Amino acid sequence: MSRITCPDLSSRVVTADKAAVHIGHGDRVAMSGFTGSGYPKSVPGAIAEQARREHDEGRDFGIELWTGASTAPELDGVLAEAGAVSKRLPFQSDPAMRKSINAGDTEYVDTHLSHSAQQAWFGFYGNLDVAVVEVAAILPNGLLVPGSSVGNSKTWLDLADKVILEVNSWHPRSYEGFHDVYYGTRRPPERLPIQLLEPMQRIGDPYLRVDPSKVVAVVETNAPDRNLPFKAADEDSKAIASHLVDFLRHEIKADRLPPELLPLQSGVGNVANAVMGNLADSEFEGLTAYTEVIQDGMLDLIDNGKLASVSATAFSLSAERAADFNENIESYKGRILLRTQEMSNHPEAIRRLGVIAINGMVEADIYGNVNSTHVMGSSIINGIGGSGDFARNAYLNFFVSNSVAKDGAISSIVPFASHIDHTEHDTQILVTEQGLADLRGLSPVARARKIIANCAHPDYRDRLGDYLDRAIAENPNGRHTPHLLGEALSWHGNFQANGSM
Repeated sequence: MSRITCPDLSSRVVTADKAAVHIGHGDRVAMSGFTGSGYPKSVPGAIAEQARREHDEGRDFGIELWTGASTAPELDGVLAEAGAVSKRLPFQSDPAMRKSINAGDTEYVDTHLSHSAQQAWFGFYGNLDVAVVEVAAILPNGLLVPGSSVGNSKTWLDLADKVILEVNSWHPRSYEGFHDVYYGTRRPPERLPIQLLEPMQRIGDPYLRVDPSKVVAVVETNAPDRNLPFKAADEDSKAIASHLVDFLRHEIKADRLPPELLPLQSGVGNVANAVMGNLADSEFEGLTAYTEVIQDGMLDLIDNGKLASVSATAFSLSAERAADFNENIESYKGRILLRTQEMSNHPEAIRRLGVIAINGMVEADIYGNVNSTHVMGSSIINGIGGSGDFARNAYLNFFVSNSVAKDGAISSIVPFASHIDHTEHDTQILVTEQGLADLRGLSPVARARKIIANCAHPDYRDRLGDYLDRAIAENPNGRHTPHLLGEALSWHGNFQANGSM
Protein backbone atom coordinates (compact mmCIF):
# COMPACT_ATOMS: atom_id res chain seq x y z
CA MET A 1 0.00 0.00 0.00
CA SER A 2 1.39 3.39 -0.97
CA ARG A 3 2.57 5.73 1.79
CA ILE A 4 1.67 8.71 -0.43
CA THR A 5 -2.09 9.23 -0.21
CA CYS A 6 -2.22 12.92 -1.15
CA PRO A 7 -3.40 12.98 -4.79
CA ASP A 8 -1.56 16.21 -5.59
CA LEU A 9 1.80 15.06 -4.22
CA SER A 10 1.50 11.48 -5.49
CA SER A 11 1.55 12.92 -9.02
CA ARG A 12 5.06 14.26 -8.38
CA VAL A 13 6.76 10.91 -7.71
CA VAL A 14 10.01 10.65 -9.68
CA THR A 15 13.35 8.84 -9.45
CA ALA A 16 16.13 10.21 -7.28
CA ASP A 17 18.10 11.16 -10.42
CA LYS A 18 15.24 13.31 -11.68
CA ALA A 19 14.77 14.88 -8.25
CA ALA A 20 18.45 15.79 -8.06
CA VAL A 21 18.29 17.99 -11.18
CA HIS A 22 16.51 20.58 -9.02
CA ILE A 23 19.79 21.11 -7.14
CA GLY A 24 22.54 23.14 -8.79
CA HIS A 25 26.04 24.41 -8.14
CA GLY A 26 26.15 26.94 -5.32
CA ASP A 27 22.76 25.99 -3.88
CA ARG A 28 22.17 25.93 -0.15
CA VAL A 29 20.60 22.54 0.48
CA ALA A 30 19.15 21.45 3.82
CA MET A 31 18.48 17.80 4.54
CA SER A 32 16.70 15.98 7.33
CA GLY A 33 18.60 13.68 9.64
CA PHE A 34 19.94 13.52 13.17
CA THR A 35 22.55 11.05 14.54
CA GLY A 36 22.15 8.65 11.66
CA SER A 37 18.36 8.54 11.64
CA GLY A 38 15.71 10.07 9.41
CA TYR A 39 18.09 11.27 6.69
CA PRO A 40 17.28 11.00 2.95
CA LYS A 41 18.67 7.75 1.57
CA SER A 42 18.48 8.20 -2.20
CA VAL A 43 18.71 11.80 -3.39
CA PRO A 44 22.17 12.51 -1.86
CA GLY A 45 23.71 9.74 -3.97
CA ALA A 46 22.10 11.18 -7.08
CA ILE A 47 23.53 14.61 -6.24
CA ALA A 48 26.97 13.02 -5.83
CA GLU A 49 26.72 11.43 -9.29
CA GLN A 50 25.68 14.78 -10.72
CA ALA A 51 28.72 16.41 -9.08
CA ARG A 52 31.05 13.79 -10.55
CA ARG A 53 29.68 14.35 -14.04
CA GLU A 54 30.12 18.09 -13.72
CA HIS A 55 33.65 17.72 -12.41
CA ASP A 56 34.55 15.26 -15.19
CA GLU A 57 33.45 17.86 -17.73
CA GLY A 58 35.56 20.55 -16.08
CA ARG A 59 32.76 22.43 -14.37
CA ASP A 60 32.45 23.41 -10.70
CA PHE A 61 29.81 21.76 -8.58
CA GLY A 62 29.45 22.27 -4.84
CA ILE A 63 26.60 22.84 -2.44
CA GLU A 64 26.26 24.17 1.08
CA LEU A 65 24.87 21.32 3.16
CA TRP A 66 22.76 21.90 6.27
CA THR A 67 21.26 19.13 8.41
CA GLY A 68 20.00 18.56 11.94
CA ALA A 69 23.12 16.72 13.08
CA SER A 70 25.22 13.78 11.81
CA THR A 71 23.82 11.62 9.02
CA ALA A 72 25.43 8.60 7.32
CA PRO A 73 27.72 7.43 4.51
CA GLU A 74 24.75 7.53 2.12
CA LEU A 75 24.56 11.30 2.66
CA ASP A 76 27.68 12.94 4.10
CA GLY A 77 29.96 10.18 2.86
CA VAL A 78 28.94 10.06 -0.80
CA LEU A 79 28.79 13.84 -1.11
CA ALA A 80 32.21 14.33 0.49
CA GLU A 81 33.79 11.64 -1.67
CA ALA A 82 32.38 13.35 -4.75
CA GLY A 83 33.80 16.71 -3.67
CA ALA A 84 30.26 18.06 -3.71
CA VAL A 85 30.14 20.01 -0.41
CA SER A 86 31.64 23.49 -0.21
CA LYS A 87 30.31 24.22 3.29
CA ARG A 88 28.82 22.02 6.03
CA LEU A 89 26.81 22.81 9.17
CA PRO A 90 25.96 22.30 12.02
CA PHE A 91 27.38 18.81 12.93
CA GLN A 92 28.87 15.78 11.21
CA SER A 93 30.51 12.47 12.07
CA ASP A 94 31.33 10.89 8.72
CA PRO A 95 35.00 9.90 8.10
CA ALA A 96 35.01 11.16 4.50
CA MET A 97 33.40 14.46 5.47
CA ARG A 98 35.80 14.84 8.39
CA LYS A 99 38.75 14.28 6.05
CA SER A 100 37.45 16.90 3.63
CA ILE A 101 36.98 19.42 6.44
CA ASN A 102 40.40 18.83 7.98
CA ALA A 103 42.02 19.04 4.52
CA GLY A 104 40.45 22.48 4.08
CA ASP A 105 38.33 21.37 1.11
CA THR A 106 35.02 21.86 2.92
CA GLU A 107 34.30 24.82 5.18
CA TYR A 108 32.71 23.71 8.44
CA VAL A 109 30.49 25.84 10.66
CA ASP A 110 30.37 23.96 13.98
CA THR A 111 27.21 25.21 15.65
CA HIS A 112 25.28 24.52 18.85
CA LEU A 113 22.35 22.35 17.77
CA SER A 114 19.81 24.57 19.50
CA HIS A 115 21.12 27.52 17.48
CA SER A 116 21.06 26.16 13.93
CA ALA A 117 17.33 26.42 13.22
CA GLN A 118 16.92 29.86 14.78
CA GLN A 119 20.00 31.24 13.06
CA ALA A 120 18.63 29.98 9.76
CA TRP A 121 15.35 31.75 10.59
CA PHE A 122 17.29 34.92 11.37
CA GLY A 123 18.85 34.76 7.91
CA PHE A 124 22.40 34.39 9.22
CA TYR A 125 23.21 31.62 6.71
CA GLY A 126 21.56 33.16 3.66
CA ASN A 127 18.57 32.00 1.63
CA LEU A 128 17.74 28.28 1.66
CA ASP A 129 17.31 27.03 -1.89
CA VAL A 130 16.25 23.40 -1.47
CA ALA A 131 15.13 21.11 1.37
CA VAL A 132 15.37 17.32 1.07
CA VAL A 133 13.37 15.74 3.87
CA GLU A 134 12.61 12.09 4.65
CA VAL A 135 9.19 11.19 6.07
CA ALA A 136 7.30 7.99 6.85
CA ALA A 137 4.11 8.94 5.01
CA ILE A 138 2.18 11.71 3.28
CA LEU A 139 -1.45 11.94 4.37
CA PRO A 140 -4.38 12.72 2.03
CA ASN A 141 -4.45 16.33 3.27
CA GLY A 142 -0.74 16.79 2.54
CA LEU A 143 0.47 16.58 6.15
CA LEU A 144 3.71 14.67 6.65
CA VAL A 145 4.32 11.89 9.17
CA PRO A 146 7.95 12.09 10.37
CA GLY A 147 9.98 8.95 10.95
CA SER A 148 12.85 8.23 13.31
CA SER A 149 13.97 11.84 13.71
CA VAL A 150 12.57 15.35 13.57
CA GLY A 151 15.73 17.43 13.90
CA ASN A 152 15.50 20.63 11.85
CA SER A 153 13.04 19.27 9.28
CA LYS A 154 10.29 21.68 10.25
CA THR A 155 12.53 24.69 9.72
CA TRP A 156 13.93 23.42 6.42
CA LEU A 157 10.41 22.82 5.06
CA ASP A 158 9.33 26.29 6.12
CA LEU A 159 12.33 28.18 4.72
CA ALA A 160 13.22 26.38 1.50
CA ASP A 161 12.25 27.72 -1.91
CA LYS A 162 11.94 24.15 -3.24
CA VAL A 163 11.23 20.89 -1.41
CA ILE A 164 12.05 17.29 -2.28
CA LEU A 165 10.37 14.65 -0.13
CA GLU A 166 11.68 11.12 0.35
CA VAL A 167 8.99 8.74 1.61
CA ASN A 168 10.74 5.79 3.27
CA SER A 169 8.56 2.74 3.85
CA TRP A 170 11.24 1.18 6.10
CA HIS A 171 9.87 3.43 8.85
CA PRO A 172 6.81 1.85 10.47
CA ARG A 173 3.57 3.49 9.45
CA SER A 174 2.75 3.48 13.17
CA TYR A 175 5.15 6.37 13.72
CA GLU A 176 2.08 8.59 13.36
CA GLY A 177 1.44 10.10 16.80
CA PHE A 178 5.02 9.87 18.11
CA HIS A 179 5.96 13.47 17.26
CA ASP A 180 5.46 16.95 18.66
CA VAL A 181 6.34 19.65 16.13
CA TYR A 182 6.30 23.13 17.63
CA TYR A 183 5.01 25.85 15.32
CA GLY A 184 5.20 28.75 17.77
CA THR A 185 8.65 29.90 16.69
CA ARG A 186 8.99 33.68 16.40
CA ARG A 187 11.82 36.05 15.74
CA PRO A 188 12.64 38.73 18.34
CA PRO A 189 10.95 40.87 19.51
CA GLU A 190 7.80 38.77 18.93
CA ARG A 191 9.07 35.70 20.80
CA LEU A 192 6.87 34.04 23.42
CA PRO A 193 7.81 31.83 26.40
CA ILE A 194 8.07 28.11 25.66
CA GLN A 195 5.16 26.62 27.60
CA LEU A 196 6.88 23.33 28.37
CA LEU A 197 6.54 22.33 32.03
CA GLU A 198 7.21 18.57 31.97
CA PRO A 199 9.20 16.29 29.65
CA MET A 200 6.25 14.64 27.89
CA GLN A 201 4.06 17.72 27.53
CA ARG A 202 2.84 18.31 23.98
CA ILE A 203 3.14 21.89 22.75
CA GLY A 204 2.87 21.34 19.00
CA ASP A 205 1.46 19.15 16.24
CA PRO A 206 1.98 15.45 15.42
CA TYR A 207 2.81 16.31 11.80
CA LEU A 208 5.16 18.31 9.64
CA ARG A 209 3.60 20.81 7.25
CA VAL A 210 4.72 21.81 3.78
CA ASP A 211 3.38 24.21 1.21
CA PRO A 212 2.46 21.82 -1.65
CA SER A 213 3.38 24.44 -4.24
CA LYS A 214 7.04 24.19 -3.13
CA VAL A 215 7.26 20.41 -3.56
CA VAL A 216 9.12 19.78 -6.83
CA ALA A 217 9.64 16.03 -6.40
CA VAL A 218 8.67 13.04 -4.27
CA VAL A 219 10.93 9.99 -4.14
CA GLU A 220 9.94 6.59 -2.73
CA THR A 221 12.55 4.58 -0.81
CA ASN A 222 12.80 1.56 1.46
CA ALA A 223 16.13 1.66 3.28
CA PRO A 224 17.23 1.44 6.93
CA ASP A 225 18.80 4.17 9.00
CA ARG A 226 22.53 4.07 9.78
CA ASN A 227 22.17 1.73 12.73
CA LEU A 228 25.59 1.02 14.23
CA PRO A 229 26.40 -1.63 16.82
CA PHE A 230 27.42 -0.51 20.29
CA LYS A 231 30.52 -2.01 21.83
CA ALA A 232 29.95 -4.04 24.95
CA ALA A 233 30.70 -1.90 27.98
CA ASP A 234 34.36 -2.39 28.93
CA GLU A 235 35.72 -2.15 32.46
CA ASP A 236 36.59 1.55 32.13
CA SER A 237 33.08 2.43 30.89
CA LYS A 238 31.55 0.43 33.72
CA ALA A 239 33.77 2.23 36.24
CA ILE A 240 32.78 5.65 34.87
CA ALA A 241 29.11 4.68 35.02
CA SER A 242 29.51 3.39 38.58
CA HIS A 243 31.16 6.62 39.78
CA LEU A 244 28.38 8.67 38.20
CA VAL A 245 25.50 6.62 39.58
CA ASP A 246 27.06 6.61 43.07
CA PHE A 247 27.25 10.40 42.88
CA LEU A 248 23.53 10.58 42.05
CA ARG A 249 22.85 8.51 45.15
CA HIS A 250 24.94 10.96 47.15
CA GLU A 251 22.93 13.90 45.81
CA ILE A 252 19.67 12.23 46.81
CA LYS A 253 20.97 11.69 50.36
CA ALA A 254 22.00 15.35 50.45
CA ASP A 255 18.44 16.33 49.43
CA ARG A 256 19.69 17.94 46.21
CA LEU A 257 17.85 15.44 43.99
CA PRO A 258 14.49 13.67 44.36
CA PRO A 259 14.50 9.85 44.54
CA GLU A 260 13.38 9.60 40.90
CA LEU A 261 16.14 12.06 39.92
CA LEU A 262 15.45 14.80 37.36
CA PRO A 263 15.10 14.36 33.58
CA LEU A 264 18.20 12.71 32.08
CA GLN A 265 20.13 13.73 28.99
CA SER A 266 22.77 11.44 27.58
CA GLY A 267 25.08 12.11 24.66
CA VAL A 268 25.83 9.54 21.99
CA GLY A 269 28.45 6.88 22.69
CA ASN A 270 29.40 3.72 24.50
CA VAL A 271 30.08 5.40 27.85
CA ALA A 272 26.66 7.05 27.83
CA ASN A 273 25.11 3.70 26.97
CA ALA A 274 27.01 2.12 29.88
CA VAL A 275 25.58 4.74 32.26
CA MET A 276 22.08 3.78 31.13
CA GLY A 277 22.99 0.14 31.80
CA ASN A 278 24.05 0.97 35.35
CA LEU A 279 20.80 2.82 35.92
CA ALA A 280 18.94 -0.26 34.70
CA ASP A 281 20.63 -2.30 37.44
CA SER A 282 20.11 0.37 40.10
CA GLU A 283 17.36 1.01 42.63
CA PHE A 284 16.06 4.11 40.80
CA GLU A 285 12.43 4.04 39.63
CA GLY A 286 10.13 6.39 37.74
CA LEU A 287 12.94 8.02 35.74
CA THR A 288 12.32 10.43 32.87
CA ALA A 289 14.54 11.73 30.08
CA TYR A 290 14.64 15.02 28.19
CA THR A 291 17.40 14.47 25.70
CA GLU A 292 18.51 14.65 22.07
CA VAL A 293 18.92 11.01 21.21
CA ILE A 294 17.43 7.68 22.27
CA GLN A 295 20.07 4.93 22.32
CA ASP A 296 19.72 1.23 23.08
CA GLY A 297 20.25 1.80 26.79
CA MET A 298 17.25 4.10 27.08
CA LEU A 299 14.97 1.61 25.33
CA ASP A 300 16.23 -1.03 27.76
CA LEU A 301 15.30 1.26 30.67
CA ILE A 302 11.80 1.67 29.22
CA ASP A 303 11.45 -2.06 28.73
CA ASN A 304 12.41 -2.92 32.30
CA GLY A 305 10.13 -0.25 33.74
CA LYS A 306 12.84 2.02 35.13
CA LEU A 307 12.24 4.82 32.62
CA ALA A 308 8.69 6.12 32.42
CA SER A 309 9.13 8.35 29.37
CA VAL A 310 11.64 9.88 26.95
CA SER A 311 11.43 13.16 25.07
CA ALA A 312 14.06 13.47 22.32
CA THR A 313 14.51 14.52 18.71
CA ALA A 314 15.85 11.26 17.22
CA PHE A 315 16.87 7.65 17.67
CA SER A 316 20.41 6.30 17.44
CA LEU A 317 20.05 2.54 17.73
CA SER A 318 21.97 -0.58 16.87
CA ALA A 319 20.56 -2.53 13.90
CA GLU A 320 19.20 -5.23 16.20
CA ARG A 321 17.51 -2.74 18.52
CA ALA A 322 16.07 -0.76 15.60
CA ALA A 323 14.50 -3.92 14.16
CA ASP A 324 13.04 -4.78 17.55
CA PHE A 325 11.67 -1.27 17.99
CA ASN A 326 10.09 -1.23 14.53
CA GLU A 327 8.40 -4.56 15.23
CA ASN A 328 7.07 -3.48 18.64
CA ILE A 329 6.57 0.23 18.00
CA GLU A 330 2.99 0.30 19.27
CA SER A 331 4.13 -0.67 22.77
CA TYR A 332 6.17 2.55 23.02
CA LYS A 333 3.38 4.97 22.16
CA GLY A 334 2.79 7.43 24.95
CA ARG A 335 6.25 6.77 26.38
CA ILE A 336 8.37 8.30 23.61
CA LEU A 337 7.96 11.76 22.11
CA LEU A 338 10.12 13.14 19.28
CA ARG A 339 10.40 16.94 19.05
CA THR A 340 12.15 19.43 16.81
CA GLN A 341 15.76 19.86 17.92
CA GLU A 342 15.26 23.53 18.70
CA MET A 343 12.85 22.29 21.42
CA SER A 344 14.73 19.17 22.53
CA ASN A 345 17.83 21.34 23.00
CA HIS A 346 16.16 24.60 24.00
CA PRO A 347 18.05 26.33 26.86
CA GLU A 348 14.81 27.60 28.38
CA ALA A 349 13.29 24.11 28.59
CA ILE A 350 16.51 22.48 29.79
CA ARG A 351 16.91 24.97 32.62
CA ARG A 352 13.25 24.89 33.65
CA LEU A 353 13.09 21.08 33.76
CA GLY A 354 16.39 20.77 35.65
CA VAL A 355 18.01 18.31 33.30
CA ILE A 356 20.90 16.06 34.39
CA ALA A 357 23.31 16.19 31.43
CA ILE A 358 25.92 13.52 30.63
CA ASN A 359 28.29 14.17 27.71
CA GLY A 360 31.64 12.93 26.49
CA MET A 361 34.89 14.84 26.08
CA VAL A 362 38.23 14.49 24.33
CA GLU A 363 40.17 16.11 27.15
CA ALA A 364 39.86 18.46 30.08
CA ASP A 365 42.53 20.64 31.59
CA ILE A 366 43.33 20.91 35.27
CA TYR A 367 40.95 23.86 35.70
CA GLY A 368 37.98 22.18 34.05
CA ASN A 369 38.04 23.65 30.54
CA VAL A 370 36.71 20.91 28.25
CA ASN A 371 37.64 20.06 24.67
CA SER A 372 34.93 17.89 23.13
CA THR A 373 35.67 18.36 19.44
CA HIS A 374 39.34 18.51 18.39
CA VAL A 375 42.42 16.28 18.35
CA MET A 376 45.61 18.16 19.23
CA GLY A 377 43.80 21.48 18.92
CA SER A 378 43.48 21.49 15.13
CA SER A 379 41.69 18.44 13.70
CA ILE A 380 37.92 18.34 14.12
CA ILE A 381 36.37 15.02 15.11
CA ASN A 382 32.61 15.58 14.95
CA GLY A 383 31.54 18.91 16.46
CA ILE A 384 30.08 20.42 19.60
CA GLY A 385 26.61 19.05 18.87
CA GLY A 386 24.19 19.58 21.71
CA SER A 387 26.65 19.23 24.57
CA GLY A 388 26.88 22.99 25.07
CA ASP A 389 23.10 23.41 24.98
CA PHE A 390 22.78 20.99 27.88
CA ALA A 391 25.96 21.63 29.87
CA ARG A 392 25.48 25.36 30.30
CA ASN A 393 21.79 25.06 31.22
CA ALA A 394 21.60 21.77 33.12
CA TYR A 395 20.85 21.34 36.81
CA LEU A 396 23.83 18.98 36.92
CA ASN A 397 26.32 18.42 34.13
CA PHE A 398 28.85 15.63 33.78
CA PHE A 399 31.69 15.34 31.27
CA VAL A 400 33.01 11.80 30.98
CA SER A 401 36.04 10.17 29.37
CA ASN A 402 38.65 7.49 29.85
CA SER A 403 41.66 9.01 31.61
CA VAL A 404 44.05 7.95 28.83
CA ALA A 405 43.93 7.15 25.11
CA LYS A 406 46.22 5.49 22.55
CA ASP A 407 47.26 2.79 25.04
CA GLY A 408 48.30 5.41 27.56
CA ALA A 409 50.24 7.65 25.17
CA ILE A 410 47.69 10.45 25.64
CA SER A 411 46.35 11.79 28.93
CA SER A 412 42.78 13.06 28.85
CA ILE A 413 43.66 15.39 31.74
CA VAL A 414 46.21 17.96 30.58
CA PRO A 415 47.73 21.23 31.86
CA PHE A 416 45.78 23.27 29.32
CA ALA A 417 43.17 22.06 26.83
CA SER A 418 44.32 22.33 23.22
CA HIS A 419 40.84 23.52 22.19
CA ILE A 420 38.04 24.73 24.46
CA ASP A 421 34.35 24.08 23.77
CA HIS A 422 33.12 24.34 27.36
CA THR A 423 34.87 26.75 29.69
CA GLU A 424 35.56 25.98 33.34
CA HIS A 425 32.51 28.11 34.16
CA ASP A 426 30.24 25.56 32.41
CA THR A 427 31.83 22.42 33.88
CA GLN A 428 30.45 21.02 37.12
CA ILE A 429 31.59 17.39 37.31
CA LEU A 430 34.34 15.45 35.53
CA VAL A 431 34.36 11.65 35.55
CA THR A 432 36.97 9.15 34.36
CA GLU A 433 37.43 5.50 35.28
CA GLN A 434 39.82 6.79 37.99
CA GLY A 435 37.14 8.74 39.82
CA LEU A 436 34.86 11.77 39.95
CA ALA A 437 35.70 15.42 40.59
CA ASP A 438 32.82 17.57 41.85
CA LEU A 439 33.94 21.09 40.97
CA ARG A 440 30.93 23.03 42.20
CA GLY A 441 31.84 25.98 44.39
CA LEU A 442 35.60 25.53 44.07
CA SER A 443 38.22 28.10 43.15
CA PRO A 444 40.47 27.31 40.14
CA VAL A 445 43.41 25.93 42.13
CA ALA A 446 41.09 23.84 44.32
CA ARG A 447 39.46 22.52 41.15
CA ALA A 448 42.86 21.64 39.73
CA ARG A 449 43.91 19.69 42.80
CA LYS A 450 40.66 17.71 42.82
CA ILE A 451 40.78 16.92 39.07
CA ILE A 452 44.39 15.74 39.32
CA ALA A 453 43.73 13.62 42.42
CA ASN A 454 40.45 12.09 41.31
CA CYS A 455 40.43 11.92 37.49
CA ALA A 456 44.00 11.77 36.17
CA HIS A 457 45.63 8.44 35.40
CA PRO A 458 48.37 7.51 37.92
CA ASP A 459 50.96 7.60 35.13
CA TYR A 460 50.32 11.33 34.70
CA ARG A 461 49.18 12.41 38.16
CA ASP A 462 52.57 13.41 39.57
CA ARG A 463 53.52 15.36 36.44
CA LEU A 464 50.26 17.31 36.57
CA GLY A 465 50.77 18.06 40.25
CA ASP A 466 54.32 19.21 39.57
CA TYR A 467 53.09 21.51 36.78
CA LEU A 468 50.51 23.05 39.10
CA ASP A 469 52.98 23.53 41.96
CA ARG A 470 55.54 25.19 39.73
CA ALA A 471 52.88 27.39 38.11
CA ILE A 472 51.87 28.63 41.56
CA ALA A 473 55.48 29.22 42.62
CA GLU A 474 56.45 31.07 39.46
CA ASN A 475 53.37 33.33 39.35
CA PRO A 476 53.44 35.28 42.64
CA ASN A 477 51.00 37.83 41.17
CA GLY A 478 48.99 35.35 39.12
CA ARG A 479 47.93 32.60 41.47
CA HIS A 480 44.22 32.69 40.69
CA THR A 481 44.59 30.47 37.59
CA PRO A 482 48.35 29.91 37.41
CA HIS A 483 49.91 28.64 34.20
CA LEU A 484 53.38 28.20 32.78
CA LEU A 485 52.69 29.63 29.35
CA GLY A 486 55.83 28.13 27.85
CA GLU A 487 54.73 24.66 28.98
CA ALA A 488 50.94 24.84 28.87
CA LEU A 489 50.64 23.01 25.54
CA SER A 490 53.98 21.16 25.72
CA TRP A 491 52.27 17.83 26.38
CA HIS A 492 50.48 18.08 23.03
CA GLY A 493 53.75 19.15 21.37
CA ASN A 494 55.48 16.13 22.88
CA PHE A 495 52.85 13.82 21.42
CA GLN A 496 53.14 15.34 17.97
CA ALA A 497 56.94 15.09 18.11
CA ASN A 498 57.40 11.78 19.88
CA GLY A 499 54.08 9.91 19.81
CA SER A 500 53.56 10.19 23.56
CA MET A 501 52.80 12.94 26.04
